[in-house]
Amino acid sequence: MVARTLFQKIWESHLVARRIDGREIIYMDRNIVHELHGPKAFEKLRKAGRRVRRPDLTFAVQDHTISSRPGRDDTTNPEGTPFLQAQRAGAAEFGFRIFDVGDPDQGISHVIGPELGMVLPGATHCVPDSHAATVGALGALSFGCGTTELEHVLATQVLAMKRPKTMRINLEGRLQPHVTAKDVALHIIGTIGVSGANGHVVEYAGAVVRAMGIEARMTLCNLTVEMGGRSGFVAADETTLSWLQGRPFAPTGDDWARAEAYWRTMHSDQGAEFDRDITIDCTALEPQITWGITPGQVIGIRESVPVSLGEDASDQHALTKALTYMDLRAGEPLQGLKVDRVFIGSCTNGRIPDLQEAAAIVRGRKVAEGVVAMISPGSTIVRREAEALGLDAVFRDAGFYWAESACSMCAGGNGDRGRPGERVISTTNRNFEGRQGPGVRTHLVSAGMAAAAAIAGSIVDVRQFPEA
Repeated sequence: MVARTLFQKIWESHLVARRIDGREIIYMDRNIVHELHGPKAFEKLRKAGRRVRRPDLTFAVQDHTISSRPGRDDTTNPEGTPFLQAQRAGAAEFGFRIFDVGDPDQGISHVIGPELGMVLPGATHCVPDSHAATVGALGALSFGCGTTELEHVLATQVLAMKRPKTMRINLEGRLQPHVTAKDVALHIIGTIGVSGANGHVVEYAGAVVRAMGIEARMTLCNLTVEMGGRSGFVAADETTLSWLQGRPFAPTGDDWARAEAYWRTMHSDQGAEFDRDITIDCTALEPQITWGITPGQVIGIRESVPVSLGEDASDQHALTKALTYMDLRAGEPLQGLKVDRVFIGSCTNGRIPDLQEAAAIVRGRKVAEGVVAMISPGSTIVRREAEALGLDAVFRDAGFYWAESACSMCAGGNGDRGRPGERVISTTNRNFEGRQGPGVRTHLVSAGMAAAAAIAGSIVDVRQFPEA
């Protein structure tokens, strides 16, 4: 038998047909629709006189425009009101479940999908959002899609795609204290570049991945798109099965036993060939921080801003553009730079282990004067769990704003934005120009690094900031 990669096993088991244009039709096991793109797709369905083919496999969330303010309703963020109401109306009209404002399971699609057990190993998954690969942490193959593709998925439950190439990134060694999955992901992007995985699906493997919990694997997979990857995943193992069992949408009883037997076959065979195979030793890795305007413009916290990105004129232009926007100088260290705002949350770092990591730094300390610090849990379930653990009290006592679950400052679609010229330390996934507000200068870091910056009032090395 020919050795196959995990990607090949999932793709071929969901292959419906091949088109004459070279694309292949892939069945989607579940799809989640958020309110920013959902209403546009619903309108297309209405105009075409079509219905949702599998409402039992389709779910709606309110995450991008929903306010993060406690006591929120549809009108708290007026810009989001039409989206929230149109999403609700569409879910009712087409007959699928919505995790609405006030729902105890509301949250970011990439967070609630796994935590409710909607995402299963060996399955396919689709979300109209570029960070859909987050759920690949459970051994699923997940794709982001545009509005037109979303309409197609809703109407047919399939997605037409060109078959991606395969890449395996072996992460070997052992992470040092305070070095996290976020640091690993940023380091990979800095190493292979923001287009280094273009056209590929990425399988993460190696000792570092096997030692990670599921939430850390989600952070790793989340950033796959920032290196150009079509999707990213980790083969299911005992950690996966233990984490998944008992979740509301996961199979039970005999169904679980049959599913588990199948999931244990869903890994890359020994000898399977990848189009690209990379190995990175993570042993000496230190906490990472972006200095520029792409996730690939990243350095270790003890390093200085580069003085060159290459010999081409385009490289120099990219350096000058990033330094100008970020108000930095070539060769300048980042440590010690004053910060104005700190954000912890998003589908990248808004889960319980992220909040525990931040709380360990914050406990018994105060946010520096002049710094606005905010935490938005990735889901309402995460928020409840954090409150049961007393983490909210730790953050409130320190001076953090304890918000409701939303995408929040990741893209600012709900009104949570910085002010022009502010330097923001953020656990989100993109530091593009204006991403968190016009003129806002964003540095991407782990939750621990963000917490340390909030307390110090400046960019610091979390390793020099002992836990209380």
